[in-house]
Amino acid sequence: MSVPLAPPRRLVELSIDGETIAVPEGETILTACETAGKDIPTLCYGDTLTPKNACRVCVVELEGARVLAPACSRKVEAGMVVKTDSERARHSRKLVLELLASSVDLSTTPRAAEWLESYGAEPERFGPAAAPAAIGERDKLHAGAHELPSGEAAATVHQPPKVDNELYVRDYAKCILCYKCVDACGEQWQNTFAIGVAGRGFDARISTEHNNPLPDSACVYCGNCIEVCPTGALSFKSEFDRRAEGSWDESRQTQTTTICTYCGVGCNVTLHVQDNEIVKVTSPHENPVTHGNLCIKGRFGFQHVQNRRRD
Repeated sequence: MSVPLAPPRRLVELSIDGETIAVPEGETILTACETAGKDIPTLCYGDTLTPKNACRVCVVELEGARVLAPACSRKVEAGMVVKTDSERARHSRKLVLELLASSVDLSTTPRAAEWLESYGAEPERFGPAAAPAAIGERDKLHAGAHELPSGEAAATVHQPPKVDNELYVRDYAKCILCYKCVDACGEQWQNTFAIGVAGRGFDARISTEHNNPLPDSACVYCGNCIEVCPTGALSFKSEFDRRAEGSWDESRQTQTTTICTYCGVGCNVTLHVQDNEIVKVTSPHENPVTHGNLCIKGRFGFQHVQNRRRD
């Protein structure tokens, strides 16, 4: 039996911060930078999703180009000269981080504090944060009804978390509108289309159809939106509760990858265990079967393991 193989891709040479490297044709600048050992900040980028170019923290400077280019989506070209740490690129990243941190809770965003310090970002220069919105207040906003801010405080998306089911929590005070959850729920993976973007401008937010509670929406609780969320805006209820009580500690957690036993597909699941309890389940993104995606059983069907017999 013959196995068809794709033709090999030719190598493209480019310069990154003065170093010449060769990467396969069709790769992105971000991949080339990783090959060269360059650390580029990313938020909206997902290795299992089509780049959305939403957050703009991965921008780099290209010699001869008028504007900065998003490294996550721009393909490499022969002879391209890339500057990852130029003054122009650093200034852009600094401003993006300042705007995000002034309006969004980045406390659970991996490496956010490191980037804010590295780029000298000062989100407090926009003024004190405005008072959080009451629960459901932002969901009632309509396009065209936005009131101009007074400028006395920095507008924020802060609001109480939405806890309307026992599986996962939506804490939109941490949402940066990267659209990764929308893409994972939509045509790129799940094809459920339970969530989308409502509103316009600063009033834009992730919402179910007609803002229904999650149990009344089209959500099938696959949790693939949680898998791709970069800020913790979507999290397991078990993680949310542990963080609230102060017992969540990733340094004490172990990860074990095994095979889901619910059906014969053979999905790989990674069990995150703390204090001898499974606290959440993820899936390896490089797995050819799941690419990080699971169903409700694989993602959330672990509670029965915790029901240990007590004599």
